[in-house]
Amino acid sequence: MSGGGPLSDAVIDVQHVSKSFGGLQAVRDCSLQVKRGSITGLIGPNGAGKSTLFNLVAGNITPDTGKIIFDGKDITGLPPHKLFSLGMLRTFQIAHEFSNMTALENLMVVPDHQPGENLVATWFMPGTVKARDLAVKQKANDVIDFLKLAHVKNELAGNLSGGQKKLLELGRTMMVDAKVVLLDEVAAGVNRTLLQDLAANIERMNQELGYTFFVIEHDMDLIGRLCDPVIVMAAGEKIAEGPMSEIRANPAIIEAYFGSPVEAA
Repeated sequence: MSGGGPLSDAVIDVQHVSKSFGGLQAVRDCSLQVKRGSITGLIGPNGAGKSTLFNLVAGNITPDTGKIIFDGKDITGLPPHKLFSLGMLRTFQIAHEFSNMTALENLMVVPDHQPGENLVATWFMPGTVKARDLAVKQKANDVIDFLKLAHVKNELAGNLSGGQKKLLELGRTMMVDAKVVLLDEVAAGVNRTLLQDLAANIERMNQELGYTFFVIEHDMDLIGRLCDPVIVMAAGEKIAEGPMSEIRANPAIIEAYFGSPVEAA
């Protein structure tokens, strides 16, 4: 598939991408796809190149070779804010909340091109500004209710627990028309109870709202619950793809993680 062509079932298409740092090749000739409507997992041992690949897709770094297609467009080298406008959103291992704003306000600031951000509009189009603000606030309240965070919506975001902050980040992706959400270590810093809530909300967003997710994660139980397919990287390359049941039973993958061949039973 090439940029500008007809849309396929792949919303993200990584094509023969490589990236080196200081002569060390972190990603080498890697190709993979994230299918529309899927929750696709990305796993691998430390140093496999997962984070580098994720950052390449998210626009934080630019590949040395190859290209990345998103929703039929060549986005190779586009910065994150451009990708945001195209519908690619990312959450982070460490939640990036506005700590001195409430949870509700954190959601309300997400949509871009709000007329209230324009000083002239606030003077000459107050009705338009007010109507848009009310619509955004209603949307934020709907998201709060969907995520079951109503009890903390007026709490300063900086006072929320790690799990609640992750839920809030997930909520931000619901404030715009996200075509795909990149989840970076969503389980990090989240207690097991809230992690179940987080996983359930990801499943609901996928099944009820049609969201596509691309997930990088070390928690194999979470990957097993959420993701199909699961893509495995090692030494900068994709080495396997399939459902988690097959991944767990693959001797080559066990060797990549633990460094020794697995004997047949």
